[in-house]
Amino acid sequence: MPELFVAEASQWLSTSSGRIAGEGYSWMQAVHWVTESGLYQPRRHRSHGPRSFGPTTVYIAQLLSELAPCRPGIDYLMRRTGMSERAVEYHLQMLRESGLLAWVVKGTRVSGGPAQASEFARMIPPAFDVALGIRTVQRDEDAPAYTRAVSGIAKSGRELIAKLAKKASRKVRKPRSKTSSKTQARGARKGGGQGAGTAASGEIRCTPMQVGTSSLSTAGTTSHPPESKLASGQSKSPTPKKVKRGRRQLNRVGRRFQLASELIRQVPWMGRASVPRIAWILKEVSDAGWTTDQVIAFLDCGDAPGTVHRPSGFLAGRLAGAVALWPTEEGRERAVQAYRDSRRAEKARHQEWEGHWQAPASESVRRLVVASIPCQQQVDDAQGEVLPDQTGIDDLDQEQRRELRVMARAEFTRGETTLVMGAVDTFGRAAAERLYGTDLVQRVLRFTSGSRSSLMALGKK
Repeated sequence: MPELFVAEASQWLSTSSGRIAGEGYSWMQAVHWVTESGLYQPRRHRSHGPRSFGPTTVYIAQLLSELAPCRPGIDYLMRRTGMSERAVEYHLQMLRESGLLAWVVKGTRVSGGPAQASEFARMIPPAFDVALGIRTVQRDEDAPAYTRAVSGIAKSGRELIAKLAKKASRKVRKPRSKTSSKTQARGARKGGGQGAGTAASGEIRCTPMQVGTSSLSTAGTTSHPPESKLASGQSKSPTPKKVKRGRRQLNRVGRRFQLASELIRQVPWMGRASVPRIAWILKEVSDAGWTTDQVIAFLDCGDAPGTVHRPSGFLAGRLAGAVALWPTEEGRERAVQAYRDSRRAEKARHQEWEGHWQAPASESVRRLVVASIPCQQQVDDAQGEVLPDQTGIDDLDQEQRRELRVMARAEFTRGETTLVMGAVDTFGRAAAERLYGTDLVQRVLRFTSGSRSSLMALGKK
């Protein structure tokens, strides 16, 4: 018989030369006949796709035979078969090209709405009727040709139609995936080379409990330890498990992220910088084996800025050419040691500054401090003189009051309220208003109360 193939233009119900199957059972007979005849071969213009009309195609056809109307969605077939969308479309194409399916309505995608699935008509190809000698008749002359019905069958085709009926009545199981079949084949090949116990004849048992004699060699049999050792727990596994000890070592990318995290925590101007971005900037020094202290020591070679708006960009500029400048590990360690020594000296200087209190250099400030201290006398270490006794703000002369007012107003313009609030806390609000004026004291108090509110954020620009 000629090759079975239906062009794309004839894959519609209106242009098909086949006839509609009465039910899914008779249609599955035609499906099994196409599978066994070998008259259809996929015409693939690409190197991928199914190579023949096989069990998977028959399984999909069985799923289609259960639908009424035959309107399967691609997602439904993917879920039932476990295949990809492209593989399902290939098998549907083979069913159309073999004349077993015909489009009634082709699926569409409506903008803003769900996709519409295609509706198929289950068809019997004309080659099936010719091969089995099936006679058809058109009962309604005005009806389309695909509605013709079966009126009889030749004697030569009755045996074949009976075989196809048995196959159509049986359910086709879901084909196994290629991965599982390859695994079983690999296991069979591995077991075939282990000894004579895996003979294909099945006469020789491979278990240690075999009774009887065998002419084959027993070199490949498995030996078991005696029961005494099993009872005492002295048996050892031939393949002992490997116990992993110690912490898992980081790879190159992990070391970059670890260095970036430690650097963000220890460098003040980095703030809340992004760890992945900093890790990408540190990739050169991290791959060269730099530690966190070495990076901080290199950054300390330049002056630390007061405000850094973009830490990643500033860090990239500072580390440009760092590997070339400090190429050896010994040199980097010496730089780290020098950085630590400088920090110790800085700490020592701070400890010297935290010694005995010294009087301020300004005369007016010294007098205000003396007035706020309960002691009646305070020795000025810088001048070596005894300050006069003062009991409050009223003891200050006009020049000292004017100087304090100028200093307090200048501080308030910078956002500081030390002098005014100190006077309010020490002498009371009334005395502070006599010294600095009512307007300035009220503005300072409003400013201070507003700074404690969560609705106001204060800071220097």
